[in-house]
Amino acid sequence: MADADPYSPHGLSPAEAATRLAAEGPNELAPPQRRTAWRIAFEVAREPMFGLLIAAGLLYLLLGDHGEAAVLLVFVLVTVAITVVQERRSERALEALRDLSSPRALVIRDGQQRRIAGREVVRGDLLVLREGDRVAADATLIEAHDLQADESLLSGESLPVAKQPGAGDAGRVFAGTLLASGAGLALVDATGAATAFGRIGGALATIESPPTPLQTQIRTLVRLFSLAGLALSALVVLLYGLQRGDWLAGLLAGITLAMAMLPEEFVLILTVFMAMGAWRLSRQRVLTRRAAVIEALGAATVLATDKTGTLTENRMAVAELVRREGTQWQRWRAGEATLPQAFHALLEAAQLASEKQPFDPMDRALIALATEHLPPSPLRSGGELVHEYGLTPERMAMTHVWQLPGERACSVATKGAPEAVAALCRLGDEERAAAHAQAEAMGARGLRVLAVAQARFEGSAWPADPAEFAFEWLGLVALADPLRAGVREAVQECREAGIRVLMLTGDHPVTARAIAAQAGIEADAVHARVTPERKLELVTSLVARGEVVAMTGDGVNDAPALKAAHIGVAMGARGTDVAREAAALVLLDDDFGALVRAVRQGRRIHDNLRKAMRFVLAVHVPIAGLALLPLLLGAPPLFTPLHIALLELLIDPVCSIVFEAEPEEDDVMRRAPRDPAAPIFGPALLAGALAQGALVLVAVAALHALLRPALGEAQARATAFVALVACNVALILANRVLHGPLRASLARPNPMLWRMLAATAALLALVLGVPALRALFGFALPPASALAAAGALALAVLVLLSAARRPRR
Repeated sequence: MADADPYSPHGLSPAEAATRLAAEGPNELAPPQRRTAWRIAFEVAREPMFGLLIAAGLLYLLLGDHGEAAVLLVFVLVTVAITVVQERRSERALEALRDLSSPRALVIRDGQQRRIAGREVVRGDLLVLREGDRVAADATLIEAHDLQADESLLSGESLPVAKQPGAGDAGRVFAGTLLASGAGLALVDATGAATAFGRIGGALATIESPPTPLQTQIRTLVRLFSLAGLALSALVVLLYGLQRGDWLAGLLAGITLAMAMLPEEFVLILTVFMAMGAWRLSRQRVLTRRAAVIEALGAATVLATDKTGTLTENRMAVAELVRREGTQWQRWRAGEATLPQAFHALLEAAQLASEKQPFDPMDRALIALATEHLPPSPLRSGGELVHEYGLTPERMAMTHVWQLPGERACSVATKGAPEAVAALCRLGDEERAAAHAQAEAMGARGLRVLAVAQARFEGSAWPADPAEFAFEWLGLVALADPLRAGVREAVQECREAGIRVLMLTGDHPVTARAIAAQAGIEADAVHARVTPERKLELVTSLVARGEVVAMTGDGVNDAPALKAAHIGVAMGARGTDVAREAAALVLLDDDFGALVRAVRQGRRIHDNLRKAMRFVLAVHVPIAGLALLPLLLGAPPLFTPLHIALLELLIDPVCSIVFEAEPEEDDVMRRAPRDPAAPIFGPALLAGALAQGALVLVAVAALHALLRPALGEAQARATAFVALVACNVALILANRVLHGPLRASLARPNPMLWRMLAATAALLALVLGVPALRALFGFALPPASALAAAGALALAVLVLLSAARRPRR
């Protein structure tokens, strides 16, 4: 263990922290492995399409066609380059997400609490420790209040270990361990590889995640198409060799057909869409921890959300203090110049029942008000927090025991739900009813209400239950937490999208219903005084009824419910590490509106996946058909591996870049959630894609058959190739929208589309305009009338495809 720095309650300055970070390196065991461009290129080289291109090039060399072999080699290099660029684009997106998802730590620097990335923690930092956090570095305890740590990662011991300042391991916390309960403050003395975990374990083993349902579907489809393509290609080679006696040419024809039928774009589409989808969600301040959640987002039927900090701003301010004097209630409202003496005990006890290092907005608001209005107090300035009773599902109240040095008697302060504090104070029926009426009245105005009580205790051992203290009721504190901007609109958007919004809160029912009314949430969707166990019951019940549930949570005990939900959503600002690790999404700003935007983004991603898949299926039909038909009819091959490679060069960026960048459908949030059990390759999509491809196949084959007698083979082939490329453009435009008229497709903004079309036109002009390239491709420059016919054919295909599109019901 490195020598600890002298303790300063203000922590390090940002400049000192930056100096130590530069000198000692980041607080991580090993940097994450990056896929370099060379590694990606090597992986591409193992793909079947790459092997087919190489095989075709070798055959051209055997046949003495060195020019064709050279061009295929260029296509190989360009294809690899395009794939590497696309994969690196995805890698950069994932690297940015890894930075966002790195463990967080709460430290004190320059006297202020700051939430930083765990890798930025340095020796000398003051770590604020809270229940549910994962410890960022090895540290020596300065303060501890009922602190227990799960150190099974290091010791294998499953039971939590009690922690207190002092000598030995009991006075220290270790990197990677989990705080099971309590709170504390610790001084970091070792980071990175110098920690106990770093010395023992090195880097964490990489765990491979199982494939998602969508990945399984795509792998199955690719396998089926590949097997069918290879079987058909082998048959072509056999028939070609037996009928024509030219086995090398037959092998070339078989490779051509295999290239035409192999749908290798599917894997590329899924990789790019998932990585870019997660990156786009991160720009909405929503972190995706598991790719499978992107599939589920578009199918969500229920959003079960916390109130405080998600629907509201979590920016608490004390609005009122209320106390009872005899039969009369006295009230102090925020904004009044002075705080009457009669309210001092109430406010002081509320502050003493708050955390010394406040992180909760309610504690901050109470301490700020006490600092502003209360005179100095020996207990508040020099007292020691000697014991703490935390909130439990059975008793929604926080109790702190304070003691002045040298004194035997302790001061006990508690604050919490009015009914819980009333029970601790053993109020009579009349007093309890009066307090309840006051709390109801404040709650009806959307205020969060806490009750406060105090007691004195003299004894050598703390009671196991705070109910054993003789508490005296002091009064009520009401805090205001305004509704977040845009929440009402987000709730209305969910209603139009067929998504039910449930509010789950630990607040008083009256307060919860008042905030729900402001947000536009129906009263029957409000669940107040909800415990983590009740959250789990609700999620389990909803899932059993067939709902697709997204649920927010932030505490340690929320983890089971977050795992049980289809889409567990943790809070990034106030959530515990346990909750974030259990969740699939993290709201970096704890904003309900961001969750709704994530659902919108999930629906857009799923729509665009369907568009890209439909296009890929459709575009392979005419390519494969035009490669196979001449062989079946005994005619010369229309296309060779050179033509297929050029077409693939145009198709890959379209399916993975253009469709990924497509804007959302106009009705994306005005339709019911999709059926999560429905496969992305349903019968309708498959039939529609095959029908589109068949239309293009028939159109281009007919044009070639009509022009071949008049123009000759070379000009007819060139015209057919131009027509096929133009019809592929028609397929792109037709598949840009799932439903609706042609004008809806043409009017949608997508800069990537027009850049890709410009590049396609330039490449086509190059192949037709350069004599050497024309010769390599077996083309002759077609007359203008033939090119016009190819363009007209594509336009006619586009009109027919648009006319056949069904309107959305």
